[in-house]
Amino acid sequence: MATKSATSSLVQNLRRYIKKPWEITGPCAHPEYLESVPKATEYRIRCPATIDEEAIVPTSDPETVYNIVYHGRDQRRNRPEVRRYLLKKEDVAQMMSEKKTFEETDFPRVYLTTTVEEDENARGRGYE
Repeated sequence: MATKSATSSLVQNLRRYIKKPWEITGPCAHPEYLESVPKATEYRIRCPATIDEEAIVPTSDPETVYNIVYHGRDQRRNRPEVRRYLLKKEDVAQMMSEKKTFEETDFPRVYLTTTVEEDENARGRGYE
């Protein structure tokens, strides 16, 4: 036992004086040099999943109740109800007998209603 402790203390004393070759010169020899791989105790002191404080959720007023319901904010589901009509054969026959032709007011107006006259006497035909 005594020899084992003596050899371990000798090895520890030698480690203090004998350095690795890359620690003698170069950037690793600088006292402010940090190793690229941190120790396990230095790497992540606090786990990201650790909860420091409990969340305070207001529940007294109905307006302030924490609500994560997605359907109220989803625009595809938040549309008004689509009205659907069930047409019977008699209804369709009555609609067809009421409306046989289309009138001019049934269609949108044409945008261009006048002809455009170009001024042939303009300098450079209007491009100057």
